[in-house]
Amino acid sequence: MASDGTMANGNGRDTGDGAPVSKRQRFGAAQDSPLRTPKEPHNKVTVVLGAQWGDEGKGKVVDLLAMDADIVCRCQGGNNAGHTVVVDSVEYDFHLLPSGVLNKKAVSFIGNGVVIHLPGLFDEAKKNLEKGKGLQGWEERLKISDRAHIVFNFHQAVDGLQEQQREQQEGKNLGTTKKGIGPAYSSKAARNGLRICDLVSDFKVFEEKFRMLATHFQMMYRNLNVDIEAELQQLKIYAEKLRPLVTDGVYFMHKALTGPSKRILVEGANAALLDIDFGTYPFVTSSNCTVGGVCTGLGVPPSHVGRVYGVVKAYTTRVGVGAFPTEQDNETGDLLQSRGREFGVTTGRRRRCGWLDLILVRYAHMVNGFSAIALTKLDILDTLPEIKVGVAYEVDGHPLPSFPANMDVLTRVTVEYKTLPGWQCSTEAARSFDELPSQAQNYIRFIEDFLQVPVKWVGVGKSRESMIKLF
Repeated sequence: MASDGTMANGNGRDTGDGAPVSKRQRFGAAQDSPLRTPKEPHNKVTVVLGAQWGDEGKGKVVDLLAMDADIVCRCQGGNNAGHTVVVDSVEYDFHLLPSGVLNKKAVSFIGNGVVIHLPGLFDEAKKNLEKGKGLQGWEERLKISDRAHIVFNFHQAVDGLQEQQREQQEGKNLGTTKKGIGPAYSSKAARNGLRICDLVSDFKVFEEKFRMLATHFQMMYRNLNVDIEAELQQLKIYAEKLRPLVTDGVYFMHKALTGPSKRILVEGANAALLDIDFGTYPFVTSSNCTVGGVCTGLGVPPSHVGRVYGVVKAYTTRVGVGAFPTEQDNETGDLLQSRGREFGVTTGRRRRCGWLDLILVRYAHMVNGFSAIALTKLDILDTLPEIKVGVAYEVDGHPLPSFPANMDVLTRVTVEYKTLPGWQCSTEAARSFDELPSQAQNYIRFIEDFLQVPVKWVGVGKSRESMIKLF
């Protein structure tokens, strides 16, 4: 203790204010450095994700938000996804291109997490150009990450062969789209895949790697026919077409996030219950289509993820095989299928239909942390006298506290339903919440109360004008 009652520092020097000199200096330095002052991210991405098994109507929600967006991104999946958007009475189908490409003022970006089948990409653009003027000038507003992996024709052939093998060995397949997505992601994980940056660099080096990869698959699948020379010729042409579109994706996103104010939208493909980790495995896709895929598929830091909107169909559908607790293999299912025109955009397969499963949607919310919900296709329920909603699962008479990971368990669940009165009148002309029948309003409120997530939009038709904004 100093003789005048003040504290001395460790070196015996009197500080005069009761604080050691060294500590006081460090505190002052922290205050002086702007780098040590916590800052909110300048720009955040808004994310739109499917909350069921896909086909929820994400394209319509993205199209709505993309009108004001500066950048619209795809972060995962490939042309196994399918989004339909109706603009000026023209129906556009998208599989690889972000739906936001219809906004001529926005840049569309295909991120590193996407696997790209180049013939599919250019064919998709061509078909949509023939439908209407919406896609004119698409090449000038599309950017593709140099780190995105390529789906080759032999990946698609292998996808078909694998499905045949599963059918022969186990008597059942996974119901893939046969677009080569799984084999392409397998190449990526095996570290022998090829990326866009390889294609647009030295083509001789690319050719050598391509031959090695094709041979690798030919050795694994004796029945695989690969026309290596023809595909290389085709790829050489695509390399020239692609070159102006390719960019360093990490730098592109960093500049967008840290530069001047921008509205950045991320369009999820597939859906939560098809996620490779959190979905109904093994009847899932090969990528992360939950919110984590935004960070890994675009190079976006988690702190830059803003609002996450979950898209929920007012009932449930599923394409292909796999457990489906609320499926209605009866007249109700047929009615939902016919009224909802439930055929896959990518495969044309008839979708299985059933009641809304809120246990499933709540699970999707646990994984994604939805800021709000977009409830689509409410009008499809217009003719029903009563509507059921799945609110709990039981197995062997015992309640399940959570959504099961084991698909053998999920196939055995008994669903507890809440029955709500239908409205039995058309909702298609409604343009506000108050214009909806009271029973439809109660249906929406029931969903909000169960999930503890607000419903921000309600879809009552095919066009963007039919999306009612609630707040």
